[in-house]
Amino acid sequence: ISGTISNPGPRKSLPKILYTRLLLYFPEFIWAVVGAVWVSDNSVQCEKTVINGVIGTVIASWIIIVFTVVGVVIVFDPLGGKKTFYLPDGVSRNLESSQSGQLLYNMKSSATRVWEKRIRLLCCCIVQDDDHRVAFTSIAELFRSYFSDTDLVPSDIAAGLILLHQEQDKMENCPKEPEEVLCHSPSSLVTDDLDVELENAAHYMLFAAAAYGWPYYVYTNPYTALCKLNGDCCRNRPTDSDITGSDRHNFHFGSILKITGLQYRDFIHISFHNKIYEIPFFVALDHKKEAIVVAVRGTLSFEDILTDLSADCEDLTLEEVLENGFVHKGITQAANYIYRKLINDGILNQAFTIAPEYKLVIVGHSLGGGTASILAIMLRNSFPTLRCYAFSPPGGLLSKSLADYTKHFIVSVIVGKDLVARLSMPNMEDLKRRIVRIVANCNRPKYQILLRGCWYEVFGGDPDDFPTELDGRNQDALTQPLLAEESLMVHRSPSYNALEEEPHLNSPPQYPHLYLPGKIIHIVEECSSRRLCSSDIKYMARWSNETVFSSILISPKMITDHMPDVVLKALNSLSQERGSCLSC
Repeated sequence: ISGTISNPGPRKSLPKILYTRLLLYFPEFIWAVVGAVWVSDNSVQCEKTVINGVIGTVIASWIIIVFTVVGVVIVFDPLGGKKTFYLPDGVSRNLESSQSGQLLYNMKSSATRVWEKRIRLLCCCIVQDDDHRVAFTSIAELFRSYFSDTDLVPSDIAAGLILLHQEQDKMENCPKEPEEVLCHSPSSLVTDDLDVELENAAHYMLFAAAAYGWPYYVYTNPYTALCKLNGDCCRNRPTDSDITGSDRHNFHFGSILKITGLQYRDFIHISFHNKIYEIPFFVALDHKKEAIVVAVRGTLSFEDILTDLSADCEDLTLEEVLENGFVHKGITQAANYIYRKLINDGILNQAFTIAPEYKLVIVGHSLGGGTASILAIMLRNSFPTLRCYAFSPPGGLLSKSLADYTKHFIVSVIVGKDLVARLSMPNMEDLKRRIVRIVANCNRPKYQILLRGCWYEVFGGDPDDFPTELDGRNQDALTQPLLAEESLMVHRSPSYNALEEEPHLNSPPQYPHLYLPGKIIHIVEECSSRRLCSSDIKYMARWSNETVFSSILISPKMITDHMPDVVLKALNSLSQERGSCLSC
């Protein structure tokens, strides 16, 4: 209760109290075991109220013990007080022979092994092969690199997010210049193009949502979905050669039929096969738009999460593209898998044999949107009229050169303050820097920040004006970390290096800047509501650019704005509204 996050002095005796309390868990554990044995003994003759009271006490004791063990496992740092450090740049050194270099290598290896064990524990329920092991190591390196320079616990991060959200709300309430061009696209197209693209996006979002199968259908129709699917489970379906992967009781395919409104004969190929770097997709004939649609599923399994987190960069080699660039490694491998299926297995040839006059359209949401974008780049030379609609794709996807190249055939649709559309390693580094700065320099105890923050998130009101050490300092002084910040940094973060001076042109950044694909339609609420569920929301759409998504925004809707049903609702609302205006 005493002190602040960056001033633990008044709490210096707290670790001893915690260790003492931890020792008391051993007799509590024995007592809980004895209580469980006593309750299970049917020969005990006591009043029913006494037995019920003992049962409740035993259950509560076990719940406390389980939560304590889980909390210790999550929070405990096996590295202890060992801290890593960066060696100064420009200093000649031999890492294998120098003592400091060997220490650095050992600490990095230890931290990577810790993260790898945590990831393996979380993914213990899936079958692990060589691809999984490579992914675990890559993701562990990513987490080790990101968290190696901070000394923050989860509650510190929660307090930082609360403070950032309230500071962000205060800034939004201040009058400011508009950040986006509202009436025309980046390529100076006429305003009517926005209406056309919104109508197309609303149509193709059905295919992107349908790729999720029965989980999405049940989520959007919780009361009637199971009854409808049970009634259709025994009906005709494509032959076994047209469908791969497991679809017990025909639930996935039945949901796709109901969401898209297509007939089973309209489907060329359906794949429910799901492994790391191998995600489900389907190919169907859309007679309404005269298109062959390739719909890629978004994140829905542990394997998909591992694909998302394989965020290293790799080169994408393309013919007839002047400047190749970097792409997200995991998503690129998923796109390569679908590309091989479409081309090598003759799926697209089969589709164009049936409908040679149709155009090719690739769609997807979230991970599916990112995969669809890279797949569209790979297929662009073979299908020059190809179009791609990426709904809520990951922000760290393409380098600047590739992002500009895709503006001719890809349209990205982003709703509100969607977190995923702003996720990239530079943005995460920026968020970490902002959390450290605002948490370290807040003069209030953490419990006050958390309690007031929870009240603000649930009931609203005016943002709290927490006094900080930043108040009254000039802008030049803000470019240097304060002592409180340095106490939370194990070493000087690359984030601060970017603050202190402009990076040299010849020195590559630690994380290359990756951007959203194609032209971007940003959908926002006209009268933004802070509530997670509010009716009669009115939306407005505008052409945007990638710089608008260069910072992560903290909001209760940063997750819900990413959900496929919210995206579809916003697109349908805009499409209906603009359709009624045109009819008038």
